[in-house]
Amino acid sequence: MSKELEKNYNPSEIEERLYQKWLDKKYFHAEVNRDKKPFTIVMPPPNITGKLHMGHALDNTMQDILIRFKRMQGYEALWVPGTDHASISTEVKVTNALKDEGIDKHELGREGFLKRTWEWKKEYGGTITSQLRKIGSSCDWDRERFTMDEGCSKAVQEVFIKLYEKGLIYKGSRIVNWCPVCNTSISDAEVEHEEQAGHFWHINYPVVGEEGRFVEIATTRPETLLGDSALAVNPNDDRYKDLVGKMVELPLTDRQIPIIADEYVDMEFGTGVVKITPAHDPNDFEVGKRHNLPEINILNDDATINNLGGKYAGMDRYEARKAMVADLDAQGLLVRVEDHVHNVGTHDRCKTTVEPMIKQQWFVKMDELIKPAVEGVKNGDIELMPASMDKTYFNWTDNIRDWCISRQLWWGHRIPAYYCKDCGEMTVSREAVCTCPKCGSKNVEQDPDTLDTWFSSALWPFSTLGWPDKTPELEYFYPTDVLVTGYDIIFFWVIRMIFSGYEHMGEKPFGKVLFHGLVRDSQGRKMSKSLGNGIDPLEVIDKYGADALRYTLITGNAPGNDMRFYWERVEASRNFANKVWNASRFIMMNDPDNKVKATDAQPANLTAADKWILSKMNNLIQEVTDNMEKYELGIAVAKLNDFIWEEFCDWYIEMVKPRLYNDEDTTKKAAIWTLKKVLIDALKLLHPYMPFITEEIFCNIQDEEESIMISAWPVYSEAFNFAEDENAIETIKQAVRNIRNVRAEMNVAPSRKAKVFVVSEDAKIRDIFENGKVFFATLGYASEVVIQQDKSGIPDDAVSTVIPDAVIYIPFAELVDIDKEIERLQKEEKKLNGEIARCNGMLNNEKFTSKAPQAKIDEEKAKLEKYTQMLAQVQERLKTLVK
Repeated sequence: MSKELEKNYNPSEIEERLYQKWLDKKYFHAEVNRDKKPFTIVMPPPNITGKLHMGHALDNTMQDILIRFKRMQGYEALWVPGTDHASISTEVKVTNALKDEGIDKHELGREGFLKRTWEWKKEYGGTITSQLRKIGSSCDWDRERFTMDEGCSKAVQEVFIKLYEKGLIYKGSRIVNWCPVCNTSISDAEVEHEEQAGHFWHINYPVVGEEGRFVEIATTRPETLLGDSALAVNPNDDRYKDLVGKMVELPLTDRQIPIIADEYVDMEFGTGVVKITPAHDPNDFEVGKRHNLPEINILNDDATINNLGGKYAGMDRYEARKAMVADLDAQGLLVRVEDHVHNVGTHDRCKTTVEPMIKQQWFVKMDELIKPAVEGVKNGDIELMPASMDKTYFNWTDNIRDWCISRQLWWGHRIPAYYCKDCGEMTVSREAVCTCPKCGSKNVEQDPDTLDTWFSSALWPFSTLGWPDKTPELEYFYPTDVLVTGYDIIFFWVIRMIFSGYEHMGEKPFGKVLFHGLVRDSQGRKMSKSLGNGIDPLEVIDKYGADALRYTLITGNAPGNDMRFYWERVEASRNFANKVWNASRFIMMNDPDNKVKATDAQPANLTAADKWILSKMNNLIQEVTDNMEKYELGIAVAKLNDFIWEEFCDWYIEMVKPRLYNDEDTTKKAAIWTLKKVLIDALKLLHPYMPFITEEIFCNIQDEEESIMISAWPVYSEAFNFAEDENAIETIKQAVRNIRNVRAEMNVAPSRKAKVFVVSEDAKIRDIFENGKVFFATLGYASEVVIQQDKSGIPDDAVSTVIPDAVIYIPFAELVDIDKEIERLQKEEKKLNGEIARCNGMLNNEKFTSKAPQAKIDEEKAKLEKYTQMLAQVQERLKTLVK
């Protein structure tokens, strides 16, 4: 059956059609199949609030490349897709949408708000997944999950209860990071530390009973003074030994607080005295516990001063700071103010400065849970790529604190704890508790808090496969093989999945973690809404196609490194796609009825050129496969690009054209077979990177298989190892390159053919050129090729170029029309003489040399030297031509 490709490659015409075909044929679907080895990836679940950005495009392209590669290698390849409920972001989006309607979420109440949020999820939750399809993501959409679906929610509840029963989840008053805008606690991982210009306020605290004696402290947050419980000094600090145990007046209040001694205080820093505010600083909290100090919270949840703040009650924290500093100054207690740059914690979602606050919250004890996660990476059970991520990983695990998992939000997994309002009994239960098990009261209510988003996504590798039930999928596909993710969520997600896997499954969640960098703009800046430099992947797809976008994102990509996005690179990717398309059309035009099949037996009459390209392809298969097995996706695709563009299109296709155009050539069929065999193998290697164009060409150039997606990955074969033929063709290529360089230097037009002599004493070299004479003549623009042992009969003026064990000669008269060349050189000589005379005239003119800037004089001297050299070369060439 005669098939042909459209004249021009038009991605928009083929991509949607092919993706639908793959879905209809269920190619993405994986089943438990004991005859095959599983290969599993779970998709980092994008937020339901989001739309596709360059980070998603890179992340999912890398996963898709790996899953398509493994599928073709014969694995039962499962890529589990899904989305995250993203508690804080989603709650903020829905709250703002309600505000636009003039509705306060508290008017709706919890149930009404959740109903609206589920409606919002239904409307917008599928946006990003439909966009992921556009880039060709071959995930098993039949197994798509959501972190708040029934199965995942069951897993979350089970984990909470199991950890609680083991004593690893507890409720307690601890310092948490509090976001006054989102009105919830957040974990350490959600706090971004950024340098901000601030001040050190030096304040005097009067010593009780010692008129005129003060203790000076320095603070960056003077408003927290209202919650001070003590001042602390180092027990070894001789300056303050007599003060330990005494009291000081707490400025702006009617309270007195003690001076205590604690090793925590750094004698060298500041004045060597620190104020201790246990309710508003994590270090002070620990000091307070050691000394039984009261914990005085002076802030409301919105970061205004609460009713313990006296005259400052109701003021915003920064407004209160201003007023208090003014009052301290008026009372003569403000010693001085100095500028100070310090790290300030901000909420990564809304960028508000967080307040450390003491709160009743739920925590996960981390000291024991983290141990297997540390050991797993140390002993190589889990490999982080690049290896440099180990340091970042251990830095976090070595300094880990208990994880605050409760959030003061409505959207999310609600904590399964119930409180009796009559006797105070707390019950943690899998079922809703309506009656107090202790006193029998019906006055029971559930904890209003929800769990941190990352609590549920930490279970993703096994909750998506059916845990806590022992499903066949869980047994077969777990542990997963590789996690592909950005280096920016190593703490939020990667570490939590690792300790959760060891704790609940008894083994690692994945064997490897492949970290990629950020996609930055062409100037190296992070893409952001505020800079307005974000590039929409869908816009790139609309303009150039998904394959060009994918190819651009992977080209030059190395694990862990950020990459810059240039539109020029997308154009280069599109040009590469066009090159592949046009080469394929050319091959199909030479076998329009598909009479020669790549699956046919190897022809007996392969030429050295055929064997060379087959051998090159054979080695490429091995190298690309090795690179991909090592997750070196950028290196693999660079080799593929060079092979297809240069070796195959620019060299081999040009080499075989004389055979294709000559029906008498007995090796014509062997040439077509080789072209098809190499192209099909190249398409298969390219398929994971550029799935659409490779599928379209594959389905047209052959009719034995229905899709490249389910065809077998090429493998290295000793039968195609033609080292001798490779060397032979590389010798001819070197000769061609040298001839082209000589002609370029002499400005010889490609249309002007010239006789080429190949001189070598080595019979093997002469045989190589004899066998490759037909295409060597074409590629070397030769009117005739003469192969001989010595220089006899070659004109003395012949231009020569050397290759190993041979010299190539081209008679000068064949390259250049001598009369015309003499005429051209004489014109050039006249022009240069004129320029030299002009330079000499200026440099010998005293007016010029005395008034002109030195730079101008130097410039004229440099020109004179250049023109003199050029004139010598022109005269030398004229001497050889004019006899």
